[in-house]
Amino acid sequence: MIRIEGVDAVTDADFDGEVLKAALPVLVEFTADWCPPCRQLAPVLAAVAEEEAGRLKVVQIDVDSNPEITGRYGVLAMPTLIVFHGGEPVKSMVGARPKRKLSQELEDVI
Repeated sequence: MIRIEGVDAVTDADFDGEVLKAALPVLVEFTADWCPPCRQLAPVLAAVAEEEAGRLKVVQIDVDSNPEITGRYGVLAMPTLIVFHGGEPVKSMVGARPKRKLSQELEDVI
């Protein structure tokens, strides 16, 4: 998994506690080492994590190492971004996108 500054990694084991029980909305990137668009998205997620600190938590989960959560949310393409709020998925996006577009897409959920 591509490590992104300011973005924590979650696993099948700690997903519910870190994401579903979080006080803030959480943007989860479902990612994989072999995914070129995931690498393109890394600096975008780092910037969003920094700019929205205190309003949005950003985490990533490796789909190859964490099949339970990946399957639970029906993730088939990488990168998939899902925003969770109050323990429920409230928005889903597939594919890399520029920061401006991602910020616009997040406006209604944070």
